[in-house]
This record gives sequence, structure tokens and C-alpha cells, in this order.
Amino acid sequence: MKDFFDTWKFKILVIVAVFLVGIMAYAGANGRLTAAPQELLSVVLTPLQKVTSALSGGAASVWEKYTSIDDVMDRNEQLEAENAELRQQMVDYDRIKAENDAYKALARIQDTNSEASYVSAFVIGRDPLDEFGGFTLDQGSTDGVAVNDAIISDRGYLLGVVVEVDATSCKVMTILHPSFNAAGVISRTRENGIITGSADYAADGQCVLTNLDRATEARKGDQVITTGLGGVFPANLLVGTVQEVVPEQSGKSSSAVILPGADPRTVKHVFIITEY
Repeated sequence: MKDFFDTWKFKILVIVAVFLVGIMAYAGANGRLTAAPQELLSVVLTPLQKVTSALSGGAASVWEKYTSIDDVMDRNEQLEAENAELRQQMVDYDRIKAENDAYKALARIQDTNSEASYVSAFVIGRDPLDEFGGFTLDQGSTDGVAVNDAIISDRGYLLGVVVEVDATSCKVMTILHPSFNAAGVISRTRENGIITGSADYAADGQCVLTNLDRATEARKGDQVITTGLGGVFPANLLVGTVQEVVPEQSGKSSSAVILPGADPRTVKHVFIITEY
């Protein structure tokens, strides 16, 4: 028993008892003895109440932030949808503007051949391995496009011919390609030949008019146009201007090197002649 009075537990009990007696004595001296237990309980519980209040306020704050973030995310999604719609409208506007500009040029082209039917088309692809500038257009069989349809620029210059068609697109072989052939004539001298591509001149964006007479009168600056012979290309399509006249390897004829009026390697918008 004696050992118990020497322990720290007993000392704590004594301190608590003294503390309680002190509180009771203070309450008795001030006439608040009956309220002492309540005040004592308040002293003990106040720290717990503060902690509980802080936790409650923190939870409310966290919930408020969570709902606020949710609202911000919803608003961002709405703004992204609106931005996507605006971007699409800008794309449509740009296309319509480009087509309107092109159709102004088409009005001049139709003065030459008012019976022809034209389809507006944009270049949507190029083969980087094609040294002759072949390209793909965004119009196909559902738009009335067919193989052997002629391709012209906005200013009416011959660019090439359709060689492949699917439902929504078509591939074009340009006048720079050695396999391209169209009957042509020098407008000033009326000398006939074959418009075709050449590996010797394609890198410079040029083609040739072959099978001219050895003593041809063609000279630099002469205009070359199509004759319509063969039924693939309409007559009187502009092609380009003669840059020089060179003898062919056979020595029996000459060729005129032509600079096309429109460069098939850089063109962005064209017209497809579907009927003429």
C-alpha cells in the first residue's frame, strides 16, 4: 500500500483532486457552486468543440471546392464544343470564299466554252515520290467525275487529266508526266504537235510540244492551246507559252519547250471539265 502512495499515478490523482477542490472553493466564494460542474465540463469540452468545428468547416470547404471544380469542368467542355463549332464555321467560310473567287474566274472561262460543265475541286493530297506533280482532288464519281476528264486551273490553263476515280476523290496525272498526251497547236503559226511531259524538263515545271516540223516557225512567247483532236480534251484550252525550240533526237523534227500557264506542282484549286 505504501508503494502505491509513492507512484506517479497517486501523484496525478492528488494534483487532479487539488485542482477540483480549488475550482469548488472558487465557485463557492463567488456564489457559483451549483454551476461548477457545468463550467468544468465546458472547460473540458471546449477544445473538442473547436476541433469538431474546424473539421466541419474544412469538410464544407472541401465540398465547396469540389462542386466548384465540377462546374468549371462543365463550363470548359461547353467552351470547347463552342470553339470546335466556330473552327468548323471558319473552315466552311474559307472554302466558300475560295470557291467564290474561283467561280469569278470560271465566268470568264465559260465565255470560251459555254457548253461545258465544270466541277470545283480542291487538292487534298500529293505524292512526294511523284516527280511529275500528280495530285488527288476531293471530288469523285458521286460528283459526276470520270476517268479522262480534263483538269484546268482557275484561269483556264490545262493542268492534267483524271486517271483514277472513287466515290469521293480522284487522282490526276499532270501535263508534266511523260505518259500524258494531248493534241496541241501553236496559235500563231497553227503548227500541230503532241503536248506531253518530259523527264528532262519536269523538274523546271515545263512540258513539251513534240512532232513539230524541223524548220518550225515557232518561237519564244508563242501561245500553245489544245486542238480537241482525240475527243479527250476540249479545243482551245490554254496550255502555256513556248520557251525555246529544240531539235528532237531523230533529227527529223523539233520540239517546243512549254512553260504551263499554271504550275500543276503548286495548284490548290482546280476545275474538272465533266462535259463539253
